[in-house]
Amino acid sequence: MVSEAFRGEFYQKVDSKARVSIPAAFRRILEVEDPATEDNARPRVYMVYGGKSRNFVECYSRAGADALAAKIEAMELGSPARDRAERDLISRSVMIEVEPDGRIVLPAKVRAKMGFAPEDSGGEAAFAGFTNRFKLYRREVYDAENDAEDDDDVDPLTLVGRAMRAG
Repeated sequence: MVSEAFRGEFYQKVDSKARVSIPAAFRRILEVEDPATEDNARPRVYMVYGGKSRNFVECYSRAGADALAAKIEAMELGSPARDRAERDLISRSVMIEVEPDGRIVLPAKVRAKMGFAPEDSGGEAAFAGFTNRFKLYRREVYDAENDAEDDDDVDPLTLVGRAMRAG
């Protein structure tokens, strides 16, 4: 159960060592959903970089990652759908501890998924809240995706209304 939703859009510089600061609002949720213990003094973020058609990295708190894993475990063992979900959402993921200053180092596979070339000496990341998770994009990709989607003339509240009637 998510204690608070990841909300908002934030842009953060990625330095030449692939370090980026997680927005404070997101860090607070990560801290609440992964409290410090003797074994883990710092909150963690679980970064999913699988899925060929995805141009972003999906990030979960510990509680969110556990909830996702539970949903996958409820799928039929050995089914193609479960095998794909396990491969793209569990195997192709990494857990990163948040440094005391709020930064993380983006692993090579995460940088590649976001479109940062190994020789890139920085750039900008976009953090986008999605209730129980946040997505991490290269800023140019996020801006282009939003520009394309904002032209559909659909009021988003009507989509929520449709979902409520269907459920």
